[in-house]
Amino acid sequence: MAVGETRFPVMPVIEGLRLGTAMAGIKTPGRRDLVVVEVPEGGRVAGAFTRNAFCAAPVTVAREHLAACATRGEGARYLVINTGNANAGTGETGLRDARATCAELARLAEVEAASVLPFSTGVIGEPLPMERLLAGLPGALQALDDGPAAWSEAGEGILTTDTRTKGASVTLTLGEATVTINGIAKGSGMIRPDMATMLAFVATDAAIEQSLLDRLLREAVERSFNCITVDSDTSTNDACLLIATGRGASVADGEALERFREGLAQVMTELAQAVIRDGEGATKFVTLRVEQARSRQEALDVAFTVAHSPLVKTALYASDANWGRILAAVGRAPVEAFDVDRVTIDLGEVRLVEHGGRAPGYTEEAGSAVMAREEIEIRIALGRGEQEATVWTSDLSHDYVSINADYRS
Repeated sequence: MAVGETRFPVMPVIEGLRLGTAMAGIKTPGRRDLVVVEVPEGGRVAGAFTRNAFCAAPVTVAREHLAACATRGEGARYLVINTGNANAGTGETGLRDARATCAELARLAEVEAASVLPFSTGVIGEPLPMERLLAGLPGALQALDDGPAAWSEAGEGILTTDTRTKGASVTLTLGEATVTINGIAKGSGMIRPDMATMLAFVATDAAIEQSLLDRLLREAVERSFNCITVDSDTSTNDACLLIATGRGASVADGEALERFREGLAQVMTELAQAVIRDGEGATKFVTLRVEQARSRQEALDVAFTVAHSPLVKTALYASDANWGRILAAVGRAPVEAFDVDRVTIDLGEVRLVEHGGRAPGYTEEAGSAVMAREEIEIRIALGRGEQEATVWTSDLSHDYVSINADYRS
């Protein structure tokens, strides 16, 4: 089940970048579950990772290897991603397996082990089936290609409970040159990224210095993947990578930098919203806009309080215009000296709340008509300042419970 019609785009070539996918049988025989991404020499890689204290072994190793690359003044050369097993909650064995995966790929590709970044997604607490995973690496390397099919297969090869692949692409004109930004992502449940089970890999042919690449990634993640939630659970494996192959136009400052920043934001936002549209059991795509806050953080606190309310989410699923649930969630958000008389709440084009209570013009018929839509916008104005934030979420359905109750069976 997913909300809205989305198609995986035809991805342009990112010069210097290749992707290969294999069927290693890590969890389910006969499905793509192992992806290798090759970054050219001279390329640069930036990463943002989960803040979950029980971060998965591959997250720990990827951080270590990125730091080692930075010390050497080089970029990572390979990414290796498996689905079907998160390699999280696996202790020293998990770390050893993640490092062994990197070492084997490095041996096959004739690079340093620290030049390989590992990523995993799937069931937590079970050891990686190393024999099958390592046996799949030669096939993934042999399949390396830069064409649209390679991107599509890689998008499929990172999925878990997702019902569809997620991709986005934009080509930008920078003066007389062009640069392309492609991205793929996976995520459906356990979605409340806090990077600073979701994976995203974005690549560009632009030439960007490492410090600027790091900053661009942090900025884009903060207003895209860090603004989505399906179920308020932050995964042990969340990671978002931004790769710049350096084969295209230089992006450093001025208008070129601003155009690139806008294009990156577009790709990252499309991917983040695609995760919500494919949220486990989702039947609604909900945009929560909080305005007139004293700070962006205050606006986010209010938006996430509403987005995480089980009562609000079940009302959305039922198309029940129970506006009191939204009002109650706003009221319990961590906002100091809250003057509820200044708050307004709108459901689409329908005013729900003003002056501390139900809006005089509100009718149940009008509210129900908006709630029946697949895509819903809730606007909350706090009347306290000029800052704002937008969060995207989904409803909470019977299917979400069933998917997660049956996840390991």
